[in-house]
Amino acid sequence: MPAQTDDAVREKVLAVADRLYYARGMQTVGMDTLRTEAGVSLKRIYQLFPSKESLVEEVLHRRRENWNGLVEAAVASGTTPRARLLAVYDMLARWFDEDDFRGCVFINTFAELGASTPRIAGLVREHKAQFQERIAELVAEAGGPTALAAQLAILAEGAQTTAAIAGTGEAAGHARTAAETLIDAALTATPAR
Repeated sequence: MPAQTDDAVREKVLAVADRLYYARGMQTVGMDTLRTEAGVSLKRIYQLFPSKESLVEEVLHRRRENWNGLVEAAVASGTTPRARLLAVYDMLARWFDEDDFRGCVFINTFAELGASTPRIAGLVREHKAQFQERIAELVAEAGGPTALAAQLAILAEGAQTTAAIAGTGEAAGHARTAAETLIDAALTATPAR
């Protein structure tokens, strides 16, 4: 049987690391566990990822791409600027109802590693800032005030944390209702352009 390419092995290790880290946490999953689950030698893993931190960074990059894809698909489903904003909360509701939902991997990783690994903390902060920037673009398209973007992003972040802790997806509905109230109040108060 031909040996797997570096890209194939890399992808396999990343997929297994992503699954294990999300389910169990970054610190509780050791490299030996990863080796066993992935069926790849430690030597090969370290050839592809020079450290566990570099592996965690790659997992976060994958998650960021996935998150951005989910957000963009949700936004694309909206037919009006208001509907595009609210579609983000509908996407959250679907995600919260998934059997393997364990909260936001970025929030979880920051809680575990943020204080001790500045590069990881930086990636998490960058991801969260990018999400808020995307919400700000949607708010601008709707003609809303700048402050609305931060408010809507906080609702989404809080819903993720609440859903993970409560073990129920109800937080998405509450966040959506609050978002509707904020959006409608802001758009009514904002003079037409």
